[in-house]
Amino acid sequence: MSNERIPVGILGATGMVGQEFVSFLRDHPWFDLTWLGASDRSAGKPYHEATVWRLGGETPAYVRDIVVSESKPAHGTKHALKLVFSAMDASVATEIEQAFASAGHIIVSNSRNHRMDPDVPLLVPEINADHLKLIDVQQKQRGWKGQIVTNPNCSTVVLVMALAALKPFGIKRVIVTTMQAISGAGYPGVASMDINANVVPFIGGEEEKMQQETQKILGDFTGAAIEPLAAKVSAHCNRVPVVDGHTITVSVELEKKPSESEVLAAWRAWRGEPQRKGLPSAPPCPVIYVHEKDRPQPRRDVERENGMAVFVGRLRKCPVLDYKFVALGHNTVRGAAGAAVLNAEVMKAEGYLDR
Repeated sequence: MSNERIPVGILGATGMVGQEFVSFLRDHPWFDLTWLGASDRSAGKPYHEATVWRLGGETPAYVRDIVVSESKPAHGTKHALKLVFSAMDASVATEIEQAFASAGHIIVSNSRNHRMDPDVPLLVPEINADHLKLIDVQQKQRGWKGQIVTNPNCSTVVLVMALAALKPFGIKRVIVTTMQAISGAGYPGVASMDINANVVPFIGGEEEKMQQETQKILGDFTGAAIEPLAAKVSAHCNRVPVVDGHTITVSVELEKKPSESEVLAAWRAWRGEPQRKGLPSAPPCPVIYVHEKDRPQPRRDVERENGMAVFVGRLRKCPVLDYKFVALGHNTVRGAAGAAVLNAEVMKAEGYLDR
């Protein structure tokens, strides 16, 4: 593998997820952030003037003076810029991402627009790196030299990482309730009068995304398509006054009836391609079980492992299904920017960035 860093760009670089990409890519050993795209009103300005930095500290020095370009392939994207991360708003992402893919760019997207397209990989590389084989189908069907790969919804990734190790036991039914952080709503997000000391029991489209995406991610590649997981998934999604970290409670029915020790052993042993290949952003243990009776907790756990692991706890028998447990993940890191960067790393390791 070449030691030369790959020039990369970010679409939607001025928004909250775009800023998470900027932060996560700082000092990345493989990727060199050289291009930033945003809306027309930001184009032509240095990045530090085009955006109000919402994360901790100040705008990182390495991107301060990069001049923001329009989100168009013809504006500033050199041919050498093969890899572009997308943090585009869903209202505009479809056309822009397709234009870049058609022009030959590799788009690794956090936007929801293409996740459920049958020829687009919905990737959690520990779980379904083999779904990258859909890229050949995608390019043939669409006539693209480029490609689009997506990562899941920020709550879905917590659920599927907790469930993946249990798939050999035969997942039949899942009931999940989320307690989702306000950072998941972007900026300015939920009005303070609505979220302060309150729980909002509705997030538009979130329940449907969790249900459908889980079946696709945990499904099997058949050679030309994804056969969705046959399990039924029911989701209840809530916004809570937590800054970062989506907590979920899960009840699951399994076809085989493993013991509690077998479930714990499955989580402890579970690894995927990112761990086997030692990818830069991969946590050594993608799922970490915490034994304290009151964990995991966002304030105590979500920043651990650079925000890239999912923490599971409180495994116990469920009187309705088989088992129930709690899981926690960082919604803007493992659920957004970090997930996309890890996707790009596994794509590089598998040769998809060299085509």
